[in-house]
Amino acid sequence: MKFTAYAAVSALALITGNAALAGPEAEVLHYWTSGGEAKSVAVLQQEFAANGGTWTDMPVAGGGGDAAMTALRARVLSGNAPTAVQLKGPAIQEWYEEGVLADISNVANTEGWDKVLPASIANHMKCEGTWCAAPVNVHRVDWIWANAEILAANGIEMPTTWDEFNAASEKLAAAGITPLAHGGQAWQDATVFEAVVLGIGGPEFFQKALVDLDPDTLTSDTMKAAFDQMRTLRGYVDSNFSGRDWNLATAMVMNGEAAFQIMGDWAKGEFLAAGKEPGKDFLCASTPGEGFLYNVDSFAMFEVDGDDKRAGQDLLAKLVVGPGFQETFNLNKGSIPARTDVGLDKFDSCAHLSAQDMNASSEGGSLLPSYAHGMALRGAQAGAITDVVTAHFNSDMSSADAVQMLSDAVANSY
Repeated sequence: MKFTAYAAVSALALITGNAALAGPEAEVLHYWTSGGEAKSVAVLQQEFAANGGTWTDMPVAGGGGDAAMTALRARVLSGNAPTAVQLKGPAIQEWYEEGVLADISNVANTEGWDKVLPASIANHMKCEGTWCAAPVNVHRVDWIWANAEILAANGIEMPTTWDEFNAASEKLAAAGITPLAHGGQAWQDATVFEAVVLGIGGPEFFQKALVDLDPDTLTSDTMKAAFDQMRTLRGYVDSNFSGRDWNLATAMVMNGEAAFQIMGDWAKGEFLAAGKEPGKDFLCASTPGEGFLYNVDSFAMFEVDGDDKRAGQDLLAKLVVGPGFQETFNLNKGSIPARTDVGLDKFDSCAHLSAQDMNASSEGGSLLPSYAHGMALRGAQAGAITDVVTAHFNSDMSSADAVQMLSDAVANSY
């Protein structure tokens, strides 16, 4: 009997001791699964562990995040939300309205986020004045990536207008080279489309069309011209593009199978992860036209039970916006820090160009949220636009029909 009592006390002591030792915990749902992305999220896992945290990884493949959002909804509906979720733009507000997001204002205020984040980016992270998400980075969406060797061999400079891009592509096609690496997925079609709309219409037109959803702008001749350019670009894509993941399209440029890719600067993370050098192995330039389309990755914190999980949220939020992680993560990811006080000494020439253009666009009023990457519109409206863009890209639909379908789809999405 004495032995049994002693064993019970010992077991209780062991349990109590383990409870005391239990540190911050975080189950993190994200869709960073490609080479550069996986390397980036591994940095966060390591830093979380180094600070005594226990990280449970929940990656859901799919660059656009659609599969991850399906998984998230299932978890929330079952009453078992993850601790933190890769979420952004209006989707953060939508989940807040569902009453399931946690308040991390104590961390934000202690760390002074308002002093180091651009106001436009900080606003995406707040829910009715409280902080509910932590920004990781700023991606530029409107980039052209190119294989330096292919362009040099064919006497082609990086295009600065869509006419120059088309001329270069015709020359490449005549030489038997695929001009444009593209993956036939809806979000990739949308990525190209919004870059074309910005380049052809300009920042004010983009704001009216793809942020304000002005009906007259959606059916304008300028929008028809954007669809005309999309039809032209469709002719520069190889026949096997359907269903191709974005990072495989990047690999085509990397391996000399195609000359150009129109994709956000997460593509640069793939080049860097493969040991390629900007200016030598690959070239970067903004897509033709004025303005800067941003996509900000962030983590939203969901309401969870347990002090260990809440401590995990606080630790994760602190690390994500901390200057050390902002530098290390973005060096791997291809993006630039969300914090304005992080030095860019270790960053490459493409990142410096991105930072310069972001500052200039912010001052000039042409820093714009990406519709294709969930920063400008709620899901129903964004989805309505993308459905039309993809239908047009994969058919012989006229531009006149496309703009009418676009206007109708947006009107019916509310």
